[in-house]
Amino acid sequence: MNKGSVPIKGLFETHITVNDLQRSIKFYKDVIGLDLGLENSERQCAFFWIGRAKNSMLGLWSTQSMPLGMILHVAYEVTLEDLLSASRLLRSYGITPLSFFGQETDEPSVLCWMPAASIYFRDPDGHLIEYLALLNESPKPTLGVIPYSEWINDRENK
Repeated sequence: MNKGSVPIKGLFETHITVNDLQRSIKFYKDVIGLDLGLENSERQCAFFWIGRAKNSMLGLWSTQSMPLGMILHVAYEVTLEDLLSASRLLRSYGITPLSFFGQETDEPSVLCWMPAASIYFRDPDGHLIEYLALLNESPKPTLGVIPYSEWINDRENK
C-alpha cells in the first residue's frame, strides 16, 4: 500500500562542482546570462537565479567545498504545509530526514538569505535530495542557516 508522497510543485535547484569558482561564475553570468544571487567566498560557492528570482536556482561549489558529502543535489519545491509534514512521511518509508548541516532532524532548516525552509534526505544511491518551501518574507542573510523554530521566534519577537 502506498503511504503517499509530498506533492512536488517543480524542480527548484540543482548543484554542481566546479574546478575554478571565479571562472565558472564569470561563465554562468556572462555566457549563460544567469543572475548572481549570492557569492560566498568562505564556503566557496555561488548561487544563480534561473529566470526570475526565487523561480529556480543553480548552485556552483568549488570541488572540495560541497556540503553534506554531496555527489549530486536536487531540490524540489513544495508548499510550506507539505514541508512541515515531510519528515513524518519520510520516516514512514524508513528514510532519515536531515538538517542543512547533515544532522538527523524533524525540523526544517531555514536558509535566511532567500529565505526558504528545507528538509534534506538521501536517495538509495546516496544523492542528496531536498524539499524546499520558499518563505514569503524578507531575507535576513545575517541569520545564516537556522532551525525553522528559530525563524518563527525571530519573526514573532520583532
